[in-house]
Amino acid sequence: MPFYGYNRPDAKVSEDVREAFWLQGMMAGMPASYFCIKAFSETDMTEDLKKIDVPTLILHGDDDQIVPIADSALLSKNLINEAQLKIYEGAPHGMCTTEKHKVNEDLLAFIKRKETRKAA
Repeated sequence: MPFYGYNRPDAKVSEDVREAFWLQGMMAGMPASYFCIKAFSETDMTEDLKKIDVPTLILHGDDDQIVPIADSALLSKNLINEAQLKIYEGAPHGMCTTEKHKVNEDLLAFIKRKETRKAA
């Protein structure tokens, strides 16, 4: 429920999204799920982020209960040269589902801006 912010007061719970998320979880093997979480929660990516030298868009919800914005996107913005950070107010970790139209719009705008600069 926290992945999509469905545990928040007045949240509109989508049963379809909830069931699809459950199905995804059931399709993953237990060892793979465990090692995935272990890797991303225990690996320091600082030096790798500093090496990124391409246009980068960071999208993050400020109500992400899974990966808090202060521990991730705000730090990444400072590590990646000229990264652009877009914060979605009230958005959860699963914002690519709950805010899919905004996310797609921002991704397309970012790509188009970069293509325009490249052509110039």
